Amino acid sequence: MNRTLIEKSLEKDFEHFFLEDDLSRNHSYISSLPNDNVACSLKIKDDLVLAGLPYFFGAFNHLGADLDSTELLKNEGKSFKKEDKAEIHFDLPFSLALTGERIALNLLQRASSIATFTAKFVELAKNSETKILDTRKTTPGLRGLEKYAVRAGGGYNHRLGQSDMWMVKDNHKSFFGGVKEAVDFFRSMNGFYTPIEVEIHDLAELQAGFELGIKHFMLDNFSPEDIQKAVAIKPSGVTFEVSGGIRIDTIENYLIPGVDAISIGSMTYDAPAVDLSLKYKRS
Repeated sequence: MNRTLIEKSLEKDFEHFFLEDDLSRNHSYISSLPNDNVACSLKIKDDLVLAGLPYFFGAFNHLGADLDSTELLKNEGKSFKKEDKAEIHFDLPFSLALTGERIALNLLQRASSIATFTAKFVELAKNSETKILDTRKTTPGLRGLEKYAVRAGGGYNHRLGQSDMWMVKDNHKSFFGGVKEAVDFFRSMNGFYTPIEVEIHDLAELQAGFELGIKHFMLDNFSPEDIQKAVAIKPSGVTFEVSGGIRIDTIENYLIPGVDAISIGSMTYDAPAVDLSLKYKRS
């Protein structure tokens, strides 16, 4: 079986996904499904960026299919138009097509929805120096898929887990007693290569961060006017990330020279669904 490395890395995830369908409960049904080959057509029914094909084909391969996805994956990350009536074709035993269809489509639709939504933000920012980032506001159990989809849509990943970067959040500052005290706590972790980013809400906190030697700042819920003021005092070698309820219809207000990145939680938790379906017939 010609499986991709990503399929192998997802074996435990696929086990969990298919456990939800409780296939082991009805052996009579499973054993009765015909194994005749069917010609399958993945139908693209919306304007979209297609993402998640390794998950889609991996779901069928997890059930025992022998799909060589090398050729099929050439469509990953491509943009399709609804009027193209695009289809992707492959063959499967009927039993595996029927059993894997819904989980495979659910994963593909979720990834394509996020990639498509991300691409819209990226397009609006293409003439700026600002990168579009995701957040950790992801669906539990699907973070890998959703952050993969952000990259497929042209965005960047902020961090996969908490310890990729120490983020000093409001609750840290409140608990430890301020910016300095919270920063001191994370510096005591002795993460030699682990950077620290401080979430700030006003110019006074920003100045305090400068004095502590912080290099990465999240300007949270700053107005465009306050971002302009922050950029005006930004030292060399410092990065500014802007965050806080930025939407597709407001992002252009925040594409200010000096803003290195904009992080957008809604790219993963509020991406509009795209329409895909799988049809098959006897070969």
